[in-house]
Amino acid sequence: MRITTHLHLAAAMLFVACLGLRLLATAQADPVPAPLNTEQVVAKLVHMNAERAQSLRSYEGKRIYRLVYSGFPAARSAEMRVDVKYQAPETKEFIIVSETGSRVVIDRVFKKLLQSEKEALEAENLRRTALNEANYVFTLLEYETTSAGPMYILSVEPRRKDKFLYSGKIWVDAEDFAVVRIEAEPAKNPSFWIRNTKIEQLYLKVNDFWLPARNHSLTSVRLGGRADLTIDYQDYRVTRTILPATISNAVLR
Repeated sequence: MRITTHLHLAAAMLFVACLGLRLLATAQADPVPAPLNTEQVVAKLVHMNAERAQSLRSYEGKRIYRLVYSGFPAARSAEMRVDVKYQAPETKEFIIVSETGSRVVIDRVFKKLLQSEKEALEAENLRRTALNEANYVFTLLEYETTSAGPMYILSVEPRRKDKFLYSGKIWVDAEDFAVVRIEAEPAKNPSFWIRNTKIEQLYLKVNDFWLPARNHSLTSVRLGGRADLTIDYQDYRVTRTILPATISNAVLR
């Protein structure tokens, strides 16, 4: 779903391309032939993302932003807790519950991420960051069985150097055709001062929707610094949906 797969990536990349998460626990098994080819997986992924995006009308949740920086000119750390309310198609309300630590990190990183996420909901930004063949080249790498179910693993390469796009791998649930894990780096370095950024992101299923669970990024700075950013997502509550049949009827009208 574009709401879950790309908006958070677009926002995080403005500072350290910071999206992330812990790895899915996987059960190792011998490789098996993939039931579908690359084109079929991508077509189903795009279709199901669009259907979920149309169906999800509103939700609420909580987040914890944490950043630890070490290096020149000084070490800094901060934490911010936020309540979130989403209303389709392009409204997100953030209520800051608490702030601790460096004001520089809070004001120039965390609050900038919140503002960027709001801007990412604009129609043009949604189009430019959508996970589809207009923005990415896909290659099916593997089909594997994990403890969470069968997964398609695809490489994704952006069609242009854009700091809101990424290069890496995605794990796609073979039943829901939703992205459940991402390992990536920005398609374009967002700043001269950033040497490289590694991003990991994990999603969890809430009712019929896949929403961010944890984002994690590690960024190396040219002057020798290192930034470790995490965003933990908690207490989701889906408050309004439209049934798929209703969506189809609306499209037909």
